[in-house]
Amino acid sequence: MSIRVLGVDPGLTRCGVGVVDVEPSRKVKLVSIDVFKSETNLDAASRVGKIGAMLAELIDSVKPESIAIERVYADSNVSTVMGTAQISGVVMFLANQRGIPVTLHTPTEVKAAVTGSGRANKEQVGKMVASILGLKEVPKPADAADSLAIAICHAWRALAVGSGAASESITPAQKAWRAAELAAQSQGKHNGSANR
Repeated sequence: MSIRVLGVDPGLTRCGVGVVDVEPSRKVKLVSIDVFKSETNLDAASRVGKIGAMLAELIDSVKPESIAIERVYADSNVSTVMGTAQISGVVMFLANQRGIPVTLHTPTEVKAAVTGSGRANKEQVGKMVASILGLKEVPKPADAADSLAIAICHAWRALAVGSGAASESITPAQKAWRAAELAAQSQGKHNGSANR
């Protein structure tokens, strides 16, 4: 039985959304892909509302079993971080209303899951997403490809955890993902204790 996952690359100007169905064999099928946009000349509430309405319509249309969001991380551009956090909050609110579980994944986790390296660049991630989905071209813009990578990362993780597979049977990409996840968790604990 397949798992349907909505991946969200959150952003206030551009919000990438990708939906995939993943079989227990790890075969991935593209369901839909889009980039939701809001005009920069609108006030913040209108922009959040516009993208929120599009997200609600998508969620109700494709009915994902889980939603994966790229985790907000520190950046020198404060407005970008704020927009990302605002849209992440909207996604979590919509998911909570519908009883859909939400998971946050760091960029390193996502890169490791789809390429085998947590240091892969956007071009490498895009090429691997196209390869995994059997697409002739890399989805554009990058926000679209990133949303699919987030969905694939989450689905493969769920399958690995659900199957209770032994470490000997997991792929190099899954091993790299686990290492990236442990590193992210360790960093999070360190940051949490430092902020207390």
